[in-house]
Formats: sequence, C-alpha cells, structure tokens
Amino acid sequence: MKIIAVIPARYASTRFPAKLMQDLGGKTVILRTYEAATKTNLFDDVFVVTDSNLIFDEIISNGGKAIMSIKEHESGSDRIAEAIESIDVDIVVNVQGDEPFINITPLQKLIEIFKKDANREVDLASLMREIKDEEEISNPNNVKVVVDQNQFALYFSRSVIPYPRERNVGVRFMQHIGIYAFRKQALLDFYSLSMKSLEASEKLEQLRYLEFGKRIKMVETTHVGIGIDTAADLEKARKML
Repeated sequence: MKIIAVIPARYASTRFPAKLMQDLGGKTVILRTYEAATKTNLFDDVFVVTDSNLIFDEIISNGGKAIMSIKEHESGSDRIAEAIESIDVDIVVNVQGDEPFINITPLQKLIEIFKKDANREVDLASLMREIKDEEEISNPNNVKVVVDQNQFALYFSRSVIPYPRERNVGVRFMQHIGIYAFRKQALLDFYSLSMKSLEASEKLEQLRYLEFGKRIKMVETTHVGIGIDTAADLEKARKML
C-alpha cells in the first residue's frame, strides 16, 4: 500500500494574507510544515500542491516536492484530486499547510484504518473530538458530525447536531477535525461529481462524498491542531520553537 501526504497550499488567505510564507524561526510556515510531514516517516512521499509560484519555488528550492495547480479550485479535495491523478498511490493523506507542529498519533490512526480495511469498506477517514462547551457546540465555525455505531459519518453540519431536545440520553457532541485520508479513487470520483444542495447549503465539501454514497470512517481523537490563522497565532508559534 503506497501512502503519500499532500499539503494544499493557497497563497491567498482572507484572515491572514500570505500566512504560509511568513517567517517562523528562520523558515517559512509552509516549509516547516513540509519538513514536519516528511520527518513523521509515515509517508512514501510528500507533496505541496499550490496555486502560487512563490510557494512552489520555496519548496523546490529547499529540496522538496511541489505541484502547481492547473485550475482554480473551490475545495481542497478538488486541488488534491487534480494533483494526484497521474500519481501511482493507494492512500492520500491531506495535511494542513498552516499546521507546522504535526502530531503523528492521529495521522497513524487514520492510516491504520485503511491497513485494517480488508473488505475496502472505507472510502475516506477523518478525525473528530468531543466538545462540551455550549459556545463551542453552537458555533457554526465548529463543524459537527454524527456517526453510526460503527463510527461511519451520517451527517456533518454547522448547526447543532443532534438537536438536544432531550438532554439526559447520553448524547455526545463531536467536532469534525478537517484532516483526511482518502482512497485515490474516492478523490477522483469527487473531482468528477457536481456539487449538490447539501454541500452548497452548508459549504462543507465532505457532504459531497456522503451525498454520492461514499463512506467516511471517523476516528475519535483528543488532538487539537495548532493552526496559524492570524498574526497572533504566528507569534504564539514562534514562542513554541
């Protein structure tokens, strides 16, 4: 089973423009993320996929591997699918470009799902964590997921799911953590399928997989990524080095 990591890296960012090219202890954020993914030793190869010549040159000039996106893409899945179409690979792991402090444990758990999936029941796998704070639960920026008894995703939503009409039934609220591992074919299928109403309404690309019958295995974790979304996040990251 050949496993690669792909790091989607857009130059533009609404909250923090050019954040991936910011200095983080003498190296750019994207280069640190690339190097961290390589050092996990989980992957047969690691690629940065980008729409930016600056990011492409940054990775290539430092001995890394990068792929330029040919088209404009609305989602990370689209960008990755285009990049890996001609690559001989079985499993593709999406690593976030703005999280240079990679935690190896949740990535290992995602990869293990596919190693144990002898019947090929899983199309993609992703992470979730329990949240208990009422503000976190109600925040539409925190995507929630509900699963069946085998931990396959039933639905993702920005709304509160399940709706707590009855509080004392042991319901847990699970936040989706947007790190994925895909079978190559699931990505290629996604790339060829059109957006449907659920995805368009919630603005959540993972709903396209569910709407077309793909099976998403969820893995519970306590991991919370350290992302760099703002200048303040960058200052915190610098202090962690």
